[in-house]
Amino acid sequence: MVAERFVTLLQEYGVLDFLLPFILVFTIVFAILQKTNILGAKKNFNVIIALVLGLLFVVPHIIGSYPLGYDPVIILNQTLPSIALVAVASVMVLILMGLFGTGFADTGKMIVGLVALVFVVYIFGASLNLWRGPYDIFYWWTSEVTELLIVLAVFGLVISFITKEDNQGVKLKDIGEGAEKFLSKIIKKE
Repeated sequence: MVAERFVTLLQEYGVLDFLLPFILVFTIVFAILQKTNILGAKKNFNVIIALVLGLLFVVPHIIGSYPLGYDPVIILNQTLPSIALVAVASVMVLILMGLFGTGFADTGKMIVGLVALVFVVYIFGASLNLWRGPYDIFYWWTSEVTELLIVLAVFGLVISFITKEDNQGVKLKDIGEGAEKFLSKIIKKE
């Protein structure tokens, strides 16, 4: 209840309709002007232009002079939650990719990134109730399937270790020659 009263208070004082959209537009315009140096390295000019564009964005909304349906503050307030959701999902994919130490540069490692993307899409879809009922993607997943996959993974690892050719390691004949050289040096010293 306290949170509802706080948000209502913010709405009454115009924070949600004036201040937050103004700060967002001002910050984006100022950052673009600073990065591109369109007006040179003059920070004062960039601040003034960002301030004017931020005010031109929100003041007509406050006085109600935008045509019906074309108020950018309303459009911004309606679209930003979805954009924020996509941004959070993208960060989750990057976290999962970083966890497994992969990137999209290598084709083989791209599979891990795509699997992470699928899991994030599934998790967000499940939170939106998209996978409920007959449309549930993993309705067939049982404990027996998990056990089967673990057995197959262990079997695959054993087979890969047995059949793997080690070209970079030390070969058995090299160990014999090294031991022979070592023993010959010891015998010569005595």
